[in-house]
Amino acid sequence: MPVKEEKVPLERVRNIGFVAHIDAGKTTTTERVLFYTGTTYKVGDVDEGTTVTDWMPQEKERGITITSAAVSCYWKQHKINIIDTPGHVDFTVEVERSLRVLDGCVIIFDAVNGVEPQSETVWRQANKYSVPRICYVNKMDRVGADFFATCEDIKKKLDITPIPVQIPNGIEENFKGPIDLIKMKAVYFSEEDEGKTYFYEEIPDELKKQSAEWRERMLELIAELDDEFMAKYVEEPDKITEDDIYKALRRITISFKGVPVFCGSSLKNKGVQPMIDGIVLYLPSPLDRGSIKGTNPDTGEEVIVSPDENAPFVGLVFKIMNDPYAGQLSYVRIYSGKIKPGLTVYNPRLRRTERVGRVMRVFANRRDDIEEAGAGDVIATTGLRDSLTGDTICLKEFPVLLEGIDIPEPVIYASIEPLTKQDQEKLFISLHKLEIEDPSFKVRYNNETQETIIWGMGELHLEIIKDRLEREYNVKTRMGKPQVAYKETIVGVADAEGKYIRQSGGRGQYGHVIIRVEPLERGKGFEFVNQIKGGIIPAEFIPSVEKGIRDAMEEGVLAGYPVQDIRVILYDGSFHEVDSSDIAFRIAASIAFKEAAKKAGLILLEPIMRIEVYTPEEFLGAVIGDLNSRRAKIIEISVKGSFRAIQGYVPLAEMFGYATTLRSLTQGRGYYIMEFYGYEEVPQNMANQIVEQRRVSKSKN
Repeated sequence: MPVKEEKVPLERVRNIGFVAHIDAGKTTTTERVLFYTGTTYKVGDVDEGTTVTDWMPQEKERGITITSAAVSCYWKQHKINIIDTPGHVDFTVEVERSLRVLDGCVIIFDAVNGVEPQSETVWRQANKYSVPRICYVNKMDRVGADFFATCEDIKKKLDITPIPVQIPNGIEENFKGPIDLIKMKAVYFSEEDEGKTYFYEEIPDELKKQSAEWRERMLELIAELDDEFMAKYVEEPDKITEDDIYKALRRITISFKGVPVFCGSSLKNKGVQPMIDGIVLYLPSPLDRGSIKGTNPDTGEEVIVSPDENAPFVGLVFKIMNDPYAGQLSYVRIYSGKIKPGLTVYNPRLRRTERVGRVMRVFANRRDDIEEAGAGDVIATTGLRDSLTGDTICLKEFPVLLEGIDIPEPVIYASIEPLTKQDQEKLFISLHKLEIEDPSFKVRYNNETQETIIWGMGELHLEIIKDRLEREYNVKTRMGKPQVAYKETIVGVADAEGKYIRQSGGRGQYGHVIIRVEPLERGKGFEFVNQIKGGIIPAEFIPSVEKGIRDAMEEGVLAGYPVQDIRVILYDGSFHEVDSSDIAFRIAASIAFKEAAKKAGLILLEPIMRIEVYTPEEFLGAVIGDLNSRRAKIIEISVKGSFRAIQGYVPLAEMFGYATTLRSLTQGRGYYIMEFYGYEEVPQNMANQIVEQRRVSKSKN
């Protein structure tokens, strides 16, 4: 029976996410938000494995978030749809696809560590999708917590103006809560009901002077960033009301000129409710975000999609999950119109229609059927069998294609096989389901070695895949040693001809192409340019030429690694009236590509990681020496409390087993964070070794 929902006007809806570096307290903060909004009746604990949003067994065991979870709650007549996202770099695609559909986000910082590498990554991702944000400095109760240093860090590293709207009342174990600089009151939280009851009191005498100084600084920053507020600040400073400040901060936040900064300790139940007020006060509703632009897939013309329930339906599939009971679930952000069970929707990428099954309100891993959902909502639905992450769904009579989701390239791979031959087909089906769920995970079958190869974002990513195969799909597997996903690219320009001609009695085969290859900028992928004129190759064979080139790129030319960052121009060729076929042109194109790539000169590229290593000062020399032996480029060494933070870039190939080495070098006290940065050329002597190793392993197979 569908659940009747409380209808909330669109201006009072907030679609937000909590994003941060690993272990900054996102999931703990989400749990407190759910508890204080009355959505749950008990506070979940990450360490005890009792949280709502970390519901997967692997998440409970490891105390980390792997899959983004959607939850809805209500606060002061506002509806807040929350997406809790992972902080671990291996699951960065979860953050990417969540930010694509959010209207605002809360970036959480650890008060001890300030802005960490993954914080910078999620900040850049939020910039890419123009997502307004507020900042919450968590863990104010920890030894070494420094709110003001974190604000300085935000300003320096993230190139934004932080506007502290609170300052801490006490630090470390004496942290009592925030001081509200707008109300000029101290906020206290009851310990008897886990902080649910909170109240405002006078600021302690010893903090009155500091609070007045920071309030003045806050007003000056707001005036600098908002012209409307500036006029009142200059002409009638005594008449500035709390409402004036709230409105100005909202304009500043939505226009990306600055970010309001809050402080608290989610674990100690202090500071969360004022931050929820900040979500409602400063982050935009779907109406504030306004219309978005799409394109008509048939004409290429721009289409404006308005957040209006009465307009034609448009939604974006941003996540897919396989549920053991409900089957394949598609998470959809609705941008326009309404969705109901039984609605026929059109997928412009596939150019086909699908029928919506159930429409559900999601509460982490619990789902309630609802009768309909409208613009601005985030829901899950069944029935969309073929739509993938990043696909637009709309009405066939009003086709529109929205901007998709950028999926990062996998940087690591390993072979995988079932422990028993009977599980071979089951493994194949299960991997396919996981590939649909997680676009940063890829599966390939290597015909030469007869192996199934899985590709991912890191060792942890592949470990979790193996674990999920066993637990969710009941397939026990053996995984090979993870390998670095090298790439190949060209350094010059070259032309080549490819001919595939076969005569065997009846109808023959004829394909003939002439192409030019050119290098592209690093990270640009692949570009296919069709310059055929006058029908010298009929239009119906052009897609086959492109397919043949893509096949050859996937196989690699130098050492069997995929080729990237290349433009291929098809400019000449010929065809035979009777014998030409798709397969002939595919083979001809593949021959031409391999020949042209060899002429242009091939090099190997390797994944480079951005790394930050934390070590006590006495071990700094040993850690730096070890990093240098791993071909690391050290950019900066800074002080982080009692630790030293070493920042730099290092090839992924040198980092296998680094956690163990670092522990032994620092007596178990050092730790590091690593994220993908980009691809760079492999030094020639190493490239020769890699090519030779590949040649030997191929000859053995």
